[in-house]
Amino acid sequence: MREENLSLRAKYNITALFYDILDYPWERVYRKWRPEILGNLRGKVLEAGVGTGRNFQHYHESVELTGLDLSHVMLRKAGKKVKNAKCKIELLHDDASIMHLVDSNQYDWVISTFLCCVMPDEVQPHALEQFSRVLKPGGKFKLLEMIYSRDKKIRQRQDLFTGFVEKVYGARFDRHTLDFINASPDLEVTSTRFLKDDVYLLIEGQKN
Repeated sequence: MREENLSLRAKYNITALFYDILDYPWERVYRKWRPEILGNLRGKVLEAGVGTGRNFQHYHESVELTGLDLSHVMLRKAGKKVKNAKCKIELLHDDASIMHLVDSNQYDWVISTFLCCVMPDEVQPHALEQFSRVLKPGGKFKLLEMIYSRDKKIRQRQDLFTGFVEKVYGARFDRHTLDFINASPDLEVTSTRFLKDDVYLLIEGQKN
């Protein structure tokens, strides 16, 4: 595991115990998006940062899913949701910026929901290199992230939660995920769109 992620792992080993309760107000919105984001995926899928497994039930039954997280406590929580999924799931305790347990060129899709906004900027290029490495040629990715709004009223609301979100989740609204993807020699962004306001950004693309 990268040294930069040690504190993040420690944070999530604690946050995992209360994660589903803490996240409930936001999950009331997120659960409406999960079927849209995940429902059309087929083949071998790697979900980086599975958390407590809230995406599991939305994958098609034909999917072969590998779920990866750096927190063993989050994985333990996710393991309890495996039985409610329609697809085959393997869980791995691994760092998304290293992925030493994952072979190259084997996945049709890489998915993450709110992973990169948690991941420090200095680590993100390494994670994107791993996404590219494990994807098959032509493989695709979807990343859902949060960014700062340009709307003053929305930004004011975000500022109220900034300290809480970073302390509890390690997440920030000022990550540069899209810039890092655009700078990647092996990944290409094919579309971007907001799922709500100009905050929740869905980034889609493919491996060159």
